[in-house]
Amino acid sequence: MILAHHWPLPPNIRIAMTDRQDGVSLPPFDSLNLGMHVGDDPAAVKHNRHLLQQQLQLPSEPAWLEQVHGTHVVHLGQDDNRTADGSYADTARQVAVVMTADCLPVLLCDRDGTQVAALHAGWRGLNAGVLEAGIAHFRQGSQLQAYLGAAIGPQAFEVGAEVREAFIASTPGAASCFTPHGDKFLASLEALATLRLRAAGVSLIYAASACTYSQPQRFFSYRRERDTGRMASLIWREF
Repeated sequence: MILAHHWPLPPNIRIAMTDRQDGVSLPPFDSLNLGMHVGDDPAAVKHNRHLLQQQLQLPSEPAWLEQVHGTHVVHLGQDDNRTADGSYADTARQVAVVMTADCLPVLLCDRDGTQVAALHAGWRGLNAGVLEAGIAHFRQGSQLQAYLGAAIGPQAFEVGAEVREAFIASTPGAASCFTPHGDKFLASLEALATLRLRAAGVSLIYAASACTYSQPQRFFSYRRERDTGRMASLIWREF
């Protein structure tokens, strides 16, 4: 259910990134689908979310979002809007979460363990500035570290020239993240996100480097299957 990692974390910070296994949903959402919006049986999704909460011993219900590939990041406890592509929390026991099935999940915390954020970075939101919008919530001078979860990999993420051109216009060095592939290009979301994070002052970046598209038994992939489930990436302060 939970991806293993050996990344350094502040002692009071917890993160978790799920795969598609060990839930109750039936095909094509088999089995740990956590998305309520994909056409799965709502009762199965609720059960899967309960299983997640039990296994992780979460301190509260995750702040599930209605993601729209935008740049709005809510401040949990201060903003009740859940139509967003990220959430930020500076209070203990609030669980920030994003769902993905090819897009890149990005978890942030400060090195003092006082602030956290979960961000949904598909190519549109990434290029539009969702990472910078999340970072802007952190107090000035905070030293941040980032954790990048599973996403569609650079051998599978085919995009048109317009996507490449959009990133080259917005992101210095972006050309290196694209490889010609016929009349299109293969793109690395992880590399593009790393460029944006470093430009925003985040130097500690840890990445799963796992491709959702190429591992059908392990991960959901919207580009591979269309009708499919969603995985979750979560971050919270225990105290």
